[in-house]
Amino acid sequence: MVDIAFGPTPGPRPDMNDPKSAYMEMVRRKRMYGGILLLLFMALLYSGWVLADDRNAGGFWDGLPNILDFPAEVFSEAWRDRANLAPIFAQHVPSLIETLNIAAVSTLLGALFAIALSLLATRGLARWPRLIPVFRRTMDAMRAIPEIVIALVLIYILGGGPVPAVIAIGLHTGGALGKLFSEVAENADLKPIEGLQSVGATWIQRMWLGVMPQVAPNWLSYALLRFEINLRASAILGFVGEGGIGHDLKLAMQWGQGRYDSVVAIFALLFVAIVVVDQISDYFRHRLVKGH
Repeated sequence: MVDIAFGPTPGPRPDMNDPKSAYMEMVRRKRMYGGILLLLFMALLYSGWVLADDRNAGGFWDGLPNILDFPAEVFSEAWRDRANLAPIFAQHVPSLIETLNIAAVSTLLGALFAIALSLLATRGLARWPRLIPVFRRTMDAMRAIPEIVIALVLIYILGGGPVPAVIAIGLHTGGALGKLFSEVAENADLKPIEGLQSVGATWIQRMWLGVMPQVAPNWLSYALLRFEINLRASAILGFVGEGGIGHDLKLAMQWGQGRYDSVVAIFALLFVAIVVVDQISDYFRHRLVKGH
């Protein structure tokens, strides 16, 4: 029998008649292995940092003392023109609403994709068990490709606007939520499903009546969490021409000096929106999962 604490090779072993010394020997070995792994990690981190610094066009260490110059310039100009912030807030509210709409629609579409794929990819629930690997690899592919890559491809096909953003975020959401939904569905009790099957219920009826009541709270909780993530993603996609408040932020930053008050106002508006959505979704997630 192999001693997993000290390895399979022959060698000295602690005296098990003295539990304290045996325990201390195990602790020393674990600390030694942990130290070796830490040193290896630090060496890899250092080598990667040196390589990245050599390939950095601007010189990281040369520019490090100036890292706060740009934020200071932005905030000083915004403070000087602080009287203009309130009108700027009102000016960009429609773009914020568009960003919220992109996040909401893409989350809804992605969740619908995720529901179908997760049920088809869950062992014990799948309509076609032999196709489970196909549906699982489909979800892997959907979440492996970043939203911005999908959006850049769709821009050439569909042009700029919110539609490519909705499709890009929806596809990635479908893959990410599909994985989570499938893991929740795997823990569902099969007895209600077997009972429905015994009375002749179809596969859709078994899923709707036997599985959905069990998994709905956790699924909704994951969907709300994903909505928060998609709100940030939809703002980021605005930088590549997908509309919304991210597009306004990109234009304001491109104009540079003279528009930094708009940059600060947009950042503040987006931050407030994310905090509000986070608090609301956190409240509903708690109610759904905890029941109070």
